[in-house]
Amino acid sequence: MNSSEHTANHAIPNLFSFTGKIKILHMSWFAFFITFMIWFNHAPLMATIRETFNLTSQEVKTLLILNVALTIPARIIIGMLVDRYGPRIVYSILLAVSGVLCMLYAMADSFEQLAITRFMMGFVGAGFVIGIRMVSEWFPAREVGVAEGIYGGWGNFGSAAAAMTLPSLALFYGGEDGWRYAIGSTGVVAILYSFVYYLNVSNTPKGSTYFKPKKSGAMEVTSKGDLVLYLLMNLPMYVALAVLNWKLSPANLGLYNEGIVLLIYGLLFALYLVQSFRVLEVNRHVLKGEVAEIDRYSFKQVAILDLSYMVTFGSELAVVSMLPLFFLDTFNISAILAGMLASGFAFMNLVARPGGGLLSDRFGRKKTLIILLIGSMIGYITLSNVDGTWALPLAVMATMACSFFVQAGEGAVFAMVPLVKRRLTGQVAGMAGAYGNVGGVTFLTVLSFVEPALFFITIAVAAFVVMILVALFLEEPEGHMAEVLPDGTVELIEVN
Repeated sequence: MNSSEHTANHAIPNLFSFTGKIKILHMSWFAFFITFMIWFNHAPLMATIRETFNLTSQEVKTLLILNVALTIPARIIIGMLVDRYGPRIVYSILLAVSGVLCMLYAMADSFEQLAITRFMMGFVGAGFVIGIRMVSEWFPAREVGVAEGIYGGWGNFGSAAAAMTLPSLALFYGGEDGWRYAIGSTGVVAILYSFVYYLNVSNTPKGSTYFKPKKSGAMEVTSKGDLVLYLLMNLPMYVALAVLNWKLSPANLGLYNEGIVLLIYGLLFALYLVQSFRVLEVNRHVLKGEVAEIDRYSFKQVAILDLSYMVTFGSELAVVSMLPLFFLDTFNISAILAGMLASGFAFMNLVARPGGGLLSDRFGRKKTLIILLIGSMIGYITLSNVDGTWALPLAVMATMACSFFVQAGEGAVFAMVPLVKRRLTGQVAGMAGAYGNVGGVTFLTVLSFVEPALFFITIAVAAFVVMILVALFLEEPEGHMAEVLPDGTVELIEVN
């Protein structure tokens, strides 16, 4: 957004307006809501799907893992496409394609078809990245934190909405194929909304320029040190995929044989080498000389935001997966009650994530993120002490308090993501989003080896380490981002 347009003086947008930037915000969070509903539409119906296909517990676990596997590379790829082609067309295509895959999943007649379509549907989890760029184009720096928080928090609620509505919808359709119609219905909604979105949004406000990367295929960096850090930060994403491959190997879930396991390891190694070569190719200019001051940004900012999202959203993914069983085993309550109580962790997204963005807008990006990481650490230490001697309402309150800090932390991270470098916002958001999934894989892997108490302590330690990194190395966004227009003139974009 042009600096001349940064005239708004309200930290909280008028959400009851359905014109201009507020219309874009509502259209975009609902697109994200649909993608999350599709991404997790199988979870509340898994018992029926298991019965229909006579699935083993290992096959059920395999479907859950496949659902998140593709999201890690997808968020990187989608981030590049958004920066290149704009969020309007990319979101519309993602919704339509996801809707078709969703309907194919609903029509599956074997475990193999379920597995393949579920794996491909992991791509829909990248929808989050698209709206981050869209919202950042329409909102000024002083409002972008709360706007991104509303986008992320309200959209994220799609998974909870799926859990609350799809079992009833399947019952409404009735019969043994009720679950198929319920899942298929979400696909139809996605396809229809893809047209609605395309016809009702634009990438930027009228008169504003949509800045695109100078090169495609990898993120541009602006110093030799940043280039080394970029190559190192790409590595954990491949390690996370390798861990998923190990989980599906004969040593664990046994989805495929040892030969395929080794083939995938080799493919991941080759892909990392190819990507590294592409990174070097795109950034060969930094090896030849200094980058002009006007084009520079610090990749250190990106790396620290990645790690911050890994311990916030990554821990949320892991905790949401294990919390129902934790409540059931700890307090000896029914599965239904355990699920309802555990859902409180995800429910906090509605207010916590926008709250984190609002605090970031008002009180400073760095200070807010530090405080929220400390709160997350204390929250997880508290949860590590929960046992059967606790009163159940007290345990639920501890869970809700912890989830507030975690999800507000997510909002604080994405209050800063659009303020790094405008033309790279999709790629910065994509990498941070991918690290969220890396965190989910990492913490769930830890959980497979230790008791819940040590699992919570592990997350608390990770939050403490990242908080120290934020305090020491993260820079508060100040002044302006500079972007060069096609005619060579410079545009300054306010960041505080």
